[in-house]
Amino acid sequence: MLLKNISALLGENLDFVTSVDIQIKNKKFQKIHPKIESSLKEDTFDCEGLLLIPGFINSHTHIADSIGKDISLNGTVNQKIHPMFGIKSKILKNTSNENLSTFMKNTCHSMIRKGITTFVDFREGGLDGANLLKKVSSDTPIRSIILGRLDFHQNSLEIKKNSPLPTEKIRELPSLVKACDGIGISGANEHSTSVLTSYSKTEKIRAIHSSETQESVRKSKQITGKSETLRALSVKPDFLIHMTHASKSDLQAVSKKTSGIVICPRANSSLAEGIPDIQKMENAGCLLALGTDNVMINSPDMFREMDFLWKVTMGIKKKRIDPKNILKMATVNGGKILKKDIGIIQNKKIADCIFLDKHALDLEPMHNPYASIVHRASESTIKAVMIEGKIVHGKI
Repeated sequence: MLLKNISALLGENLDFVTSVDIQIKNKKFQKIHPKIESSLKEDTFDCEGLLLIPGFINSHTHIADSIGKDISLNGTVNQKIHPMFGIKSKILKNTSNENLSTFMKNTCHSMIRKGITTFVDFREGGLDGANLLKKVSSDTPIRSIILGRLDFHQNSLEIKKNSPLPTEKIRELPSLVKACDGIGISGANEHSTSVLTSYSKTEKIRAIHSSETQESVRKSKQITGKSETLRALSVKPDFLIHMTHASKSDLQAVSKKTSGIVICPRANSSLAEGIPDIQKMENAGCLLALGTDNVMINSPDMFREMDFLWKVTMGIKKKRIDPKNILKMATVNGGKILKKDIGIIQNKKIADCIFLDKHALDLEPMHNPYASIVHRASESTIKAVMIEGKIVHGKI
């Protein structure tokens, strides 16, 4: 496939090029050049009026929660999503796989239409839960990165005693890791240091929620005398989720020991927990990516996530933020944190991308493409979505 005369955001810095030719072959961007000669053997498209941007990476989701949209709106964080006694866990355990599959599949299709080409899911339910999501995602073209979870948590007394992972769970863990892309741990406050250390020895991706709420930060200090984030780091995670209430020293430790942090500002706000301080995180040297989190409380829409983060952060901090940095969080940075060749338009990288209509009513005239994408673009401005070199939604 050859795309002619297309505007594009290229490379790690999302450099805006007004007109370029892009050749796509074997699922990758094969050649990017001002002029590429077309051949009779490949499909050629005149893309005048289109802007090509990297496909969005939704770096943190719980899509099984699609079954419980907007349930328990007025409950506390723990009442809603606590892994041991929250209403979310009760709904998941009491819903048939058939119903879960239907709504997970709906969410996958919704994400594709919104330009999300990869999502990273913390999947509850042990091996069975992971296999269910694998089956669902295999029926849709979107790329899923599944981080499984043992159906196991500990109480405060077990954490204080540093109780180890039970023998039966030790036996289950290798099968879970083999079936998934890695593990996604609920948090340090539900596991002893011994258990967290056991998880640190697994292969593949390791990720964990941390410092999402003021209560979780307080609870860690109360139970163990240690920071929740420092305990989470005993997992040796590739990245952490949230860090909304992390201290400066926590963030400095994270910047040295992980690939980065995935923030979910709309979900944090929906739970009345504030928003992450991205300036403090970046000052500490942390690489940031974006996720939409729990579908029960938040829609899986990266356009809305970027718009919210950009404006609310400026409203609170009274400081202008470069919208390009926000866009990087939704694309390039996600690929870096995951260590995968996605989220970027560059030679030899996987051809995941979004075709935006530059002449869309909400975008024209586009004086600043980064600002336009971050706070004006939406599902309605998408002409097509490509995953691995194949158009999966819309048409050019």
